[in-house]
Amino acid sequence: MSRTRTGGVALLAATLLAPLTACGATGGSDAKEITVYSADGLKSQDGSGFYDRVFRDFEKKTGIKVKYVEGGSGEVVQRLARERSNTRADVVVTLPPFVQQADGKGLLETYRPKGSEKVADSDKDPSGKWTSVVNNYFCFIYNMKELTTPPKTWNDLLDDRFEGRLQYSTPGVAGDGTAVLVKAMHDLGGKDAAMEYLKKLQRNNVGPSSSTGQLAPRTDKGELLVANGDVQMNFANMATMPHQGIFFPAAADGKKPGTFALPYAAGLVKGAPHADNARRFLDYLLSEGVQRQVSSVAGGFAARTDVTATDRNAKALADIMKGTEIFRPDWADINRNLTSYVDAWKAATGS
Repeated sequence: MSRTRTGGVALLAATLLAPLTACGATGGSDAKEITVYSADGLKSQDGSGFYDRVFRDFEKKTGIKVKYVEGGSGEVVQRLARERSNTRADVVVTLPPFVQQADGKGLLETYRPKGSEKVADSDKDPSGKWTSVVNNYFCFIYNMKELTTPPKTWNDLLDDRFEGRLQYSTPGVAGDGTAVLVKAMHDLGGKDAAMEYLKKLQRNNVGPSSSTGQLAPRTDKGELLVANGDVQMNFANMATMPHQGIFFPAAADGKKPGTFALPYAAGLVKGAPHADNARRFLDYLLSEGVQRQVSSVAGGFAARTDVTATDRNAKALADIMKGTEIFRPDWADINRNLTSYVDAWKAATGS
């Protein structure tokens, strides 16, 4: 069940330096292959992850081999943009607001996979450029050995005991790091209030991290007491990292803990060298059989509303989410103003 995001950035960087053949660029449009660029979190190091199973089963079913490139949510979109004149990827999977960013840059082709009609309107692009394939939620994690209870509010994170033992991934680079800004702005009353808070929090913050997944093992070991994450990744890690617990900070005392959906969203890359194969893969990701594996294998939430999971993981996930208020960010605004939000964060924190 281990689905760490450690090494994702290194893998992407290594692939960036590799020759074009590393991504299958030499294969013709009729080659039995596709290349998937994806945010980290769904593939495991031991071969037991959601992607591991999906890729194997898809190849067995269709004969189409999946080549995989992993990185931070923003990094995969940046790479697509750099390769616009020599497109190598066929499918991209990334988190909001980076999937909206990819669309805004003209990097996605319209395609509505079979099964996407069963995905909620809020979890797909109305023009058909992308659709969620695994639903997920932003969270924080804490070390349960050293903290008997998690921090309840944002203000609790300012406590001296967290100095040098709190860390969150880098906004604008990591999807979960960007989510820290989204939740802080929502909970604390807008951009200015959020930046003022994050300036204070910087005293406790270890420093930047381009990979959220690197924070989970450090929290489990007790090197960190608190870090950011997402429910799917951190829940899936619990079997191998039993000392990490999931929590959702409330805006203030007396308020309910809150979070928001942070789904893995997939789209067909514009100019994809193996577009027909990519369409078949997107159809497969949203097939009922694969969607039923989202909780049992990935530790996430099915994107299709007609799939109701009843496995052990699904029940445990429901318990984690119980009592938590879900809000819906204005992703169009966040995408439009992301650069200014990240710049404000850099100015506030000195990062």
